[in-house]
Amino acid sequence: MAVSETLYTQRVLQLATSLARWPWDDTLPRTASARSRSCGSTLDLAARVDDSGNITALALRSRACAIGQASAAIFADAAMGKDRAAILQARQALVAWLAGDAALPDWPGLDAIAAAQAYPGRHGAMLLAWDAASELLCETELPR
Repeated sequence: MAVSETLYTQRVLQLATSLARWPWDDTLPRTASARSRSCGSTLDLAARVDDSGNITALALRSRACAIGQASAAIFADAAMGKDRAAILQARQALVAWLAGDAALPDWPGLDAIAAAQAYPGRHGAMLLAWDAASELLCETELPR
């Protein structure tokens, strides 16, 4: 089976195009960006966070391959209501899984991109949303 058939399944392509559900919103007060060292893919994330530190609104702008875009959509689909601890824990679990040191993390939808674990060149793109969210949620003061 060709790489394109293994990685770029119909489900992955549907997820990648579903990023349109999370359009960029300049009114969201917090922003962060992430860049993959392995492929140069980038992702901008904007969010609103409540007083408890939970994500209440989210917007994404991605310049990544379909795997990176699908991963960002998977992130966005489950990120609402999550706080810094949940995002950091999920990111650590994802890194461990990508390294082959753990099982697929318990984040809804990751099974759609599981085949990309075998392609280290895609790992950076897969982490973009979690990297940007980790940075965004590490800010100490919440803007009003």
